[in-house]
Amino acid sequence: MSQSLTLELSEQVFAAIQLQAQVIGISPAQLAATLLEQKFTQTFKLLLNEDEKSAARARFERHFGTLELCSSTNLDNESIDGDLAREYASTHEGE
Repeated sequence: MSQSLTLELSEQVFAAIQLQAQVIGISPAQLAATLLEQKFTQTFKLLLNEDEKSAARARFERHFGTLELCSSTNLDNESIDGDLAREYASTHEGE
């Protein structure tokens, strides 16, 4: 469902919208509607009911997972610096 909204814009703002719309090949009304929708995306999310929020969270959580590494990972700076120094010094010949 869509709604109509009549706006009064200054000549300067309308000219900017009209020019940008012409550059991308859409009407000024389409550009204005798209810009408003993008601006209020976060507000739309606040208007979701609890079931919609739960479904959105479940879709997001499907991306969660684990990472298995073949070797242990040491995150101390000295170890990292050593690993980097070995890689930079390596010619990788024979690989």
